[in-house]
Amino acid sequence: MDFGPYLMLATLEGTVTAAVLALTASGLALVFGVMRVVNVAHGEFFMLGAVLAWWVTHIVGGSAAIGFVAALIVVPILVGVLAAVTDMTILKRIDYDPERTIVATIGILYILQQVTLMTYGPDARPVTPPFNTRIALPWFEFVNGEPGIYWPWGLSITSYKLAVIGAASVVLMGLWLLMTRSKLGLLMRATEQDRDMALAFGIPVERIYAVVFGLGAAMAALAAVLIVPIQQAHYLMGADPLLLSFIVVIIGGLGSLPGTVLAALLIGLSDGIISVFFSPTLAKILATLVVAMVLVFRPQGLFGAKRT
Repeated sequence: MDFGPYLMLATLEGTVTAAVLALTASGLALVFGVMRVVNVAHGEFFMLGAVLAWWVTHIVGGSAAIGFVAALIVVPILVGVLAAVTDMTILKRIDYDPERTIVATIGILYILQQVTLMTYGPDARPVTPPFNTRIALPWFEFVNGEPGIYWPWGLSITSYKLAVIGAASVVLMGLWLLMTRSKLGLLMRATEQDRDMALAFGIPVERIYAVVFGLGAAMAALAAVLIVPIQQAHYLMGADPLLLSFIVVIIGGLGSLPGTVLAALLIGLSDGIISVFFSPTLAKILATLVVAMVLVFRPQGLFGAKRT
């Protein structure tokens, strides 16, 4: 295969990574922006989503599509409720103090990880995709000055990966509409701007925090359900999503949904392309260097506003 089609294939694979990363990082950005706390356990909510997806598909049984749809609906709700209860029972009691919140979420991380290890086991287990047709991709090229279309051998992608990109786009649009067009989104934005003023106007800030923390975890779990048919569910799979989500949030800007999506696209595409042509380690190194540059020259991120 020539370089051009190979680059096209790497770009499509990177777009799949970017779509899942955008969902995961949007949940982290939402918690960062509204609550101003660092949720170190965010990656474990991602892991929990993948593991529960495996459980649900096996409990439902039957058709792979039915089991997957059930997981797609049930798992984000379960993880979101668990996160909301965690917020009300732990983070609320320490008054969302930044330092103590970091320590508390580290503890939550290890609790979720070890409970999963004891119940699910150490093995990586796959989830069958609901559909997985391989689609050949055309390549356009000028030969002797004339445009032509041909199908290079090996230039193809599965229908499920394309569905992941589409599903992530729809969910992100729904999140944007929730934040900008709904009453709940208005309350979230009011709480983000000034917690004390929100309390003075009678906004139930602690309930908003629980909803935000649960919604952020549900976004991570949804991303995991979408990606687990491509990867495999494993109790240690939360580390990379957490690291990449932090990178995306820092680059995009604290609490900025458009910035998060753009940064996820940048990191996902670069990770996919660089990993294919060079190595995954180089992709992580370059992403870390980008974060360092952003922190030095624009600490609030590309789209973030300066905190006053």
